[in-house]
Amino acid sequence: MCSPSTIISEAMMSEADETADGEDDDVVDRGTSARPVALVTGVGRRAGIAAALAERLAADGWDLAFSWWGPYDERVYGAPDPEGVDAVVEACAAAGARVARLPVDLAEADQAAGLVPAAAAALDAPVAALVLSHAESVDSSIATTTVEAFDRHVAVNARATFLMIQAYAEALRGPAAGVPRERRRIVALTSDHTAFNLAYGMSKGALDRIVLAAAKELADLGVAANLVNPGPNDTGWMTPEVVEMVLGRTPGGRLGTPADTAALVGFLCSPEGGWVNGQLLKSDGGFSLEV
Repeated sequence: MCSPSTIISEAMMSEADETADGEDDDVVDRGTSARPVALVTGVGRRAGIAAALAERLAADGWDLAFSWWGPYDERVYGAPDPEGVDAVVEACAAAGARVARLPVDLAEADQAAGLVPAAAAALDAPVAALVLSHAESVDSSIATTTVEAFDRHVAVNARATFLMIQAYAEALRGPAAGVPRERRRIVALTSDHTAFNLAYGMSKGALDRIVLAAAKELADLGVAANLVNPGPNDTGWMTPEVVEMVLGRTPGGRLGTPADTAALVGFLCSPEGGWVNGQLLKSDGGFSLEV
């Protein structure tokens, strides 16, 4: 049986074999190894929040490994966005970052468990920060949620998060012990969805508990762990009716953007953000305000 890191490495090789010139373009190197490494999950679409997170962290001086899973984008959005992923890679590389791309199905436990060591191996440097922006998100209610959908949401949103944090902590107690303490971060995106988005909201609730536990249990390692709820972000999914509703409820009078979320995550991952720990922060322009 192959190890998790072997499984992911083979996936990377398969992706590289499909390039026109035969070169391995899964690692783009235009930076310096002096930069800390952030693992950003869910970088599958140019318009998504994860892409903005990756570009912000690259601009802030991080090298990057990021994951995505094309079959999910095809299933949920109708098509994967490989050109979009390429554009994110180029933008990050232009900011001086080394970038490793790791296609991985986080519904598979062995692949989720192997992602942190695979990222470290791809960039030949330990992972300093986990930025968890992946999601399984398919709307369903109590009446319409199937067992398969329930299990997949739990596997991707909660179990994969647990396995990556577990692997990250194990690395910090071993081969990644040299990562500066002021760079040790976990930031995960969450949501307060419940009714009619049951499986997604339920699994994000479990994710919250896992990350908050990490804020306490990994304190001896100097890790600051936080959650960010970005609220409704304009990533191309909003209907005119949704836009009208969001604008009506947002005191700022505009839609939230991925760049808004990235600004907060960038701060949390900075040395100055280290004293913020164990928090669930809302970056929604006041959308959630109830007064």
